[in-house]
Amino acid sequence: MEEGVRGVSDFTGDNLVLFPKTLDYYQIQLTRMLETERYGEAKGLLDFLLQCGGEAERHHTEWQALLGWLEAAFPEATATGLPGDDANGAEEEEEDADSILKQRVLDRAAEDPAYLQRLISILFDDEDPEQQLLALGQMTHLPGHEAESALRRWLSEREHHPLVQFRALQLLRRFGAEGAAVMLREGEALTLEIEETPLSFEEFPSAVLEVPERLGRMAEVSDPALSYFADEMWRECVQAAYGSNVFKWMMEADDGASDLWAAALHQHLQEKLHGQSGDEWTREQYGITGDLRFRYEQALRWLRAYGADRV
Repeated sequence: MEEGVRGVSDFTGDNLVLFPKTLDYYQIQLTRMLETERYGEAKGLLDFLLQCGGEAERHHTEWQALLGWLEAAFPEATATGLPGDDANGAEEEEEDADSILKQRVLDRAAEDPAYLQRLISILFDDEDPEQQLLALGQMTHLPGHEAESALRRWLSEREHHPLVQFRALQLLRRFGAEGAAVMLREGEALTLEIEETPLSFEEFPSAVLEVPERLGRMAEVSDPALSYFADEMWRECVQAAYGSNVFKWMMEADDGASDLWAAALHQHLQEKLHGQSGDEWTREQYGITGDLRFRYEQALRWLRAYGADRV
């Protein structure tokens, strides 16, 4: 599975409730599965999505129709679990799918000299993040000056979905691009060094990595499942914030920084998943007192605003 946002859900009655942007991620994964003819995985993902409530319910009719078509057209394709359920098997299947996609892209580019330009046009003209990510996924296999120049222009000319922006930065680094790239985020032009863009979550600064670890230790006894949700949402948050002043704050390595972000993330998840509004217990457990209290409340406000923007 690619690094980035992965599955985050919670049981509510008989349904699963996804965090809003996780729904976007699964839609993107579904499209990629269909593009690479991984119909068994697509069936498994659709089975899962049809159990999800909240925002996901708006797509149930569409998903049910797609699942019905897959069952009729490809009865031999057995539904599998979610991507990542079997780490080794999923990794091998992902590698196979990437190899297939790479060969198809290279074949199409050989047949059509304008194929790269078609992908670039999708990136610029289609505001659907899913289609933009699919275009970036194919551009991965067509490195060169034209692709690099297009990515730089796309980042600098207007603001886009933060996850797609981050993926474009990653692609520039994979292309071996050097120097600065300008990216628009919340009306501000950010200048970022391409070589510093993390290609995996493990490449983020240690202060960022410590937050889910800190929360995991705290939730180990009281709410073990929360640490999984926290890990997934935190990955999403750091990508959404990448390059901004909030991200610089996340990277701070001073005493208490990981505590205040872990506490804010813990409290935000308690509110989202369990409807728990009081934060006295959370602040006590993480030692949020004195100067940390104000910074904790700032972090919590940012997380709440981030979640509200994606409902």
